[in-house]
Amino acid sequence: MHERLYDDFVAASVAEVEKLRLGNPLDEATTLGPMANARFAAEVRAQVSEALAAGAQGLIDPGLFPADDGGCYVAPQVLVSVTHAMRVMRDETFGPVVGIMKVSGDAEAIRLMNDSEFGLTASLWTSDFDRAARIGAAVETGTVFMNRCDYLDPALCWTGCKNTGRGGALSVIGYHNLTRPKSYHLRKLA
Repeated sequence: MHERLYDDFVAASVAEVEKLRLGNPLDEATTLGPMANARFAAEVRAQVSEALAAGAQGLIDPGLFPADDGGCYVAPQVLVSVTHAMRVMRDETFGPVVGIMKVSGDAEAIRLMNDSEFGLTASLWTSDFDRAARIGAAVETGTVFMNRCDYLDPALCWTGCKNTGRGGALSVIGYHNLTRPKSYHLRKLA
């Protein structure tokens, strides 16, 4: 997050996360359900714990989320004072936690976004389409979102790069990944 916008963005992020309701997905009041597997939830908790032990600050009171059962239900967290030495900032967390760092400009943001062995998605928030396209082209990722991060378009390929995924899903490319082409080289005898 650009240092100029950092404080306002962090405050808005915390306010949004505090509105979430962790619980049974069959309950209409629930906005955040369980993780798919207790092993995945344990990984999220480990990344948060490691970050906190290394100096990150958690801004969400876990007491707001009493449904966190130590199993598949995981309380969300917003972390600040994070560094790229922390796994939560370089690994694929796939859980309800976000680390927010200050950056001085686009070049630093791109460098930090590429400082990972993974590259599934990037979410860029800007009113400048050309800037998003320029940054998106420089980020080592399979999918780039602008002003969203929650949508799959069946016409666009869902793919990653680096150590994230192989091949692609959705779109005609996803279809090709489910087929096995066969080539014939036939020559007529004289």
